[in-house]
Amino acid sequence: MTLQVLVDEWRGYVQRHRAISAADVDEMEDHLREQISTLQQAGLTDDEAFLVAVKRMGSVDAISREFAHEHSERLWKQLVLVPEDDENSTKSTELWVVLALAVVAALAVKAGFTWLPGERLALNISLLVLPFLAGYFAWKRQVSVRVGAVLVVPFVLAALVLNLYPFESGGSTEVIAGIHAPIALWFVVGLAYAGGDWRSGRRRMDFIRFTGEWFVYLTLLALGGGVLIGLTVGAFNTLDFDIEPIIEDWVLPFGMAGAVIVAAWLVEAKQNVVENIAPVLTRVFTPLTIIMLFALLIAFSTTPSPTGVNRDLLILMDLILVLVLGLILYTISARDPLAPPGLFDRLQLLLVVTALIVDLMMLTAMLTRIAEFGFTPNKLVALGLNLVLLVNLTWSAHLTVGFLRRTRGFAALEHWQTRYLPIYGIWAAAVVVTVPVLFAFA
Repeated sequence: MTLQVLVDEWRGYVQRHRAISAADVDEMEDHLREQISTLQQAGLTDDEAFLVAVKRMGSVDAISREFAHEHSERLWKQLVLVPEDDENSTKSTELWVVLALAVVAALAVKAGFTWLPGERLALNISLLVLPFLAGYFAWKRQVSVRVGAVLVVPFVLAALVLNLYPFESGGSTEVIAGIHAPIALWFVVGLAYAGGDWRSGRRRMDFIRFTGEWFVYLTLLALGGGVLIGLTVGAFNTLDFDIEPIIEDWVLPFGMAGAVIVAAWLVEAKQNVVENIAPVLTRVFTPLTIIMLFALLIAFSTTPSPTGVNRDLLILMDLILVLVLGLILYTISARDPLAPPGLFDRLQLLLVVTALIVDLMMLTAMLTRIAEFGFTPNKLVALGLNLVLLVNLTWSAHLTVGFLRRTRGFAALEHWQTRYLPIYGIWAAAVVVTVPVLFAFA
């Protein structure tokens, strides 16, 4: 690997320790490069100079302790949720901005529940929440006016497409557009999260990590909210008060929209906490997912004919593959890129290969059904999704094998995933725009 790739890997590892600010990382990188330059002048090769320089700087935990000692007051303020001096104003402002955006998003969702019929609400639900999440990151990253304008355009186009297309009520293309619009718009949120710097592979990997952590926090908020609502309804029922209409009309809309914004803020405010449990989550769910995929393969192999496979099963299998892809991406984002190959990397390869086999079986069943019964909107979308996943999984397996054989660095796998990431957003946007037209909005 080149010296630049090695330094990028080191920087990415350091940046995962959120107690160290971006400015501090820049300072540390300058110090690292100075040491590398000195060692190169002494006759060491790039690889040798890098390894010796990193060794001299110590482990990242040691660097964190050193910075904490030299800048203890500033670092302590970064680690508390609401600091007590000048940063108090910034953090308090951010909290108020988050609360304001959460309330506005909740009011938008409430208006949607009130004025939009069920089908239109399902189509527009992402437009009622995600613009405010993108606005939060645009404000936090202090994006330029140009980037802000770029962020607005996709939301406007999505609103026009979803509300001007003459969808058949309850038709397949309407459902497909409603499912894929949030996926496409999530990548607009990613652009805001990256501060407009979407070309940066490091920023894309940060967004992958954020997505996984946001999902964890959102799930925790949903579970906690569900328990609280259940207890509240039970308590009021014992008093002969029917509070369910209030829950349905106000609490749920406000809770759903607010949780999306608040979960993102929690990830930003307390990333250290989730980063500590992220490796644990991936190590728990990776083997469980492998077992599930093997069970599905065994069950699928008992099907006498691909055309006899239930359509609902094909849809569920595609959803499982999407979840597997999410797990793979989150695992890659949570891994120490400088660590040597280990047992868990072999498990990761097994997961990728198993998912690849499932994908190939789905493609076979899909093509067989298309050949016999013809194209439908659902079949076309599922076929495209399987092909998109096939390319990613195939090359991911190849790069993982190279990493295990030590012929490639882990950075190659990271770079592949970050380069491929926009394909999912492009595919989702293409589905929303073109599939309804191809099938006459049926």
